[in-house]
Amino acid sequence: MDKLVRCISDDGTLIMMAADTTQMVETAQEIHKPSAVVTAALGRLLTASSLMGSMLKGENDSVTLRINGGGPAGSIMAVSDSSGNARGTVSNPIVEIPLNIKGKLDVAGAVGTDGLLTVIKDLGMKEPYVGQIPIVSGEIAEDITSYYATSEQIPSVCALGVLVNPDLTVKAAGGFIIQLLPTALDDTIDAVERCIKDIPPVTAMLTEGLAPEEICRKVLKEFTLEVLDEAKPEYKCNCSRQRVTRALISTGKEALEEMAQDEDTEVKCQFCNKEYHFSSNDIKTLISNLGKQ
Repeated sequence: MDKLVRCISDDGTLIMMAADTTQMVETAQEIHKPSAVVTAALGRLLTASSLMGSMLKGENDSVTLRINGGGPAGSIMAVSDSSGNARGTVSNPIVEIPLNIKGKLDVAGAVGTDGLLTVIKDLGMKEPYVGQIPIVSGEIAEDITSYYATSEQIPSVCALGVLVNPDLTVKAAGGFIIQLLPTALDDTIDAVERCIKDIPPVTAMLTEGLAPEEICRKVLKEFTLEVLDEAKPEYKCNCSRQRVTRALISTGKEALEEMAQDEDTEVKCQFCNKEYHFSSNDIKTLISNLGKQ
């Protein structure tokens, strides 16, 4: 079972979130059946969205991450609620490219580096907050770090990792985000830099059996941490027939009239692949209801 924890240093200078998202990413792999490198890319974005979602305060708040660097994977998207439950999708799930120069899955090669990372926060206001930055590396963690520094002016450190087995199952997935609070001084920054200088990859710590709280304490070994809260995030889609119906209505009368000519209209959820079927009469009912609005 996946786990996410949020910690704060006892001197109130920083917070750290860490998560084991192995099952979440495995579920995404089972749904979308991507190649290994796309599993790694989608898994990293899912983990990032889960960590960022856990920082939201409202029960109905959500955060959407979308990255498209012009690479063969196309657009990759992940959405999380405030409990860290995430769902995701990718334009082109099957990408086969050589390993990178380090002999690892070439996530940057699949994502591309010529494009944007978009962060959309729906906080229940009239309009959502939208932040956009040019992609820094396509490795995703560095792009998240850059987003916080550029769009939110919050000094942060982000690490993400997905370890894919030869049979394409997920051996380990997770990540962490460290953020300095306004009370942080130069001494805090120096201490964080010393702490993260030689840390092992997140997936190495997870395969060693370390839980998210233990990862926090291992990474920030110079700090005394207190656990603020913990959650058990999962891959969770909130699609429903009602939501799909609203989406169909939003296409407009002309599109609906075209659909009504078919005996059956199938709509598949991009996040979970669940299929919704609408008969010609169902579509005609939607058209008639449009006229009453």
